[in-house]
Amino acid sequence: MALINDFKILQNRCIKYYEMLNKEIPLHYPQDTSSKKARLGFYLFMLENICNVKDIHDQLDLITDLEFNKSLYGRGEDDWGVDAVHVDYENRVIRLFNFKYRDKFSPTKSQGVNETILSAKFVNGIIYERLDGFTGKVKAKAEEVIKCLTSDLIWDFKLYVVSNEVEAVSPTHEHLAVLRDSYGLEIVPIALPYISEIMSIRPNPINAKLVLDTDAMMSYEEHQLSSSKSYITRLRSSEIVRVTCHDPLVRDKYDIEDISTLNAVRLDFGVLFDNVRGFVLNSKYNRNITTSLKEDPSKFFMYNNGITIVANSILARPINGGKKFILELQDFQVLNGGQTVRTIHNFNSEDPSIISDYLSKSEVLVRIFNTSNQEINSVHKIAEYTNSQNAISNIDLKSLSVEQIELEQYLEDFDIIYSRKLGDVGKSDSKDYKHKISMDKFGQVLFATQGYPEKSSNEKQHIFGKYYDQVFKQDFDLSAAPEIIDRYYEVLSLYSKLKGTGIIPMELKYYYVLHVHQLKPEKSLEEVIYFLETVIEKYDAPSEMSIPRRMIQLKFKHFVHDMLSSFE
Repeated sequence: MALINDFKILQNRCIKYYEMLNKEIPLHYPQDTSSKKARLGFYLFMLENICNVKDIHDQLDLITDLEFNKSLYGRGEDDWGVDAVHVDYENRVIRLFNFKYRDKFSPTKSQGVNETILSAKFVNGIIYERLDGFTGKVKAKAEEVIKCLTSDLIWDFKLYVVSNEVEAVSPTHEHLAVLRDSYGLEIVPIALPYISEIMSIRPNPINAKLVLDTDAMMSYEEHQLSSSKSYITRLRSSEIVRVTCHDPLVRDKYDIEDISTLNAVRLDFGVLFDNVRGFVLNSKYNRNITTSLKEDPSKFFMYNNGITIVANSILARPINGGKKFILELQDFQVLNGGQTVRTIHNFNSEDPSIISDYLSKSEVLVRIFNTSNQEINSVHKIAEYTNSQNAISNIDLKSLSVEQIELEQYLEDFDIIYSRKLGDVGKSDSKDYKHKISMDKFGQVLFATQGYPEKSSNEKQHIFGKYYDQVFKQDFDLSAAPEIIDRYYEVLSLYSKLKGTGIIPMELKYYYVLHVHQLKPEKSLEEVIYFLETVIEKYDAPSEMSIPRRMIQLKFKHFVHDMLSSFE
């Protein structure tokens, strides 16, 4: 159950998001109280964690809420009951959001249904393709959703009900069932208990004890003189529930007799702090894991890739005449297999009989690495390489690489938050950070300054794939990073100020401005912006071709280079 301290921690986290927003894009109507600041920051924090969108500007593009946009821009459109819209083309998921931030903590307050039903106005307009009265960004988002739903592709359609109240509304509530049954809309309630678990706060050391049969384990030593051993074993899924649960007494109780009591435990999200998939909601992989557990638990061991655990210390001692071993894991983390762990816990919570009927009958391959004598880089390599065998994005995978961790540490000294993972708000609560930039956004900015602005937008995945060594190793000087980031945010600020002059801000324009300024450093950024507008106007392209489509052409970049001779 969520407590008042969880409420306060979330409020402080959201205020930090607000402050970063107001620093990067000064609000038209700055908020004057902590609760008002936290309300706006709440939108950004939750969108980052649910949608995996780390950049503030990209988060703002998702927000349709009238009051939020009024505070930011001084104007806004009727949001028709939906506060944000995210279309995830990679996973084919349409996410609608209904946010509610409460100013005061109430231990008995649960999510209301009435606010959620307001979202039916937006959904109704989409389903029946009636957008009379829809305007601006809200209309554009609705049209985008309609285009997806009417295509030949299959899309998941979800409404996230998100608030900082202590109890989430039941997704099976009779009023919400109308939305589900009438529109095929899945309701995903998220409240304070869940939010408090996924906030990126370094957990206290998590310990657990296991008893293993000698024939169910294999020990491994890096070399014969090593004093520390690692282990490969198989564990029942019910044991996975026990050793990763929130109760330290249960984690130590290796001889538990009545496993039905494990139905009441919940996952300690601290064990997933270093896992790149730590916060994943209802992915298709989670559903596949649950299906395997239900349909054939005895074969789950063969169907699942297993779990990788690292521990700062592993103490092993024989019992029962050497036929069994007790393993004491101290300060351990699940580096790979986080989805498996989460799904097992979610499955366990569905019914009291699950733990006995299914989880006690299925087993999981578990690798337990002793990292007491390992350098920090070795630990991150374990995470990177074990995750690389699964379906995981290049960006998430590279967040574990040595050069990205070095970048994070280096930029911290320049008061810049380098966000490798969701929810990063800097290492110090007292520091006044200048900027927050996501790892993937910096990759795009860096690629543009290295001479590839036309590829920076639509080849983002490749920046962390086939171009990665070139971008972050061969052509990259770490010491240049702070200046590059400062220049990028100066470009954003200038475009924001010039918006009233008819110059339209656009991601590809930012990258081209950085590229041109790299070639013409004697020119001011504002001069480069006006030069680029002239180039776009003079470029010979069909009138129906959008500006972004023109700018991703290599021919357009060559035209920019040709025009540089006249840029004196």
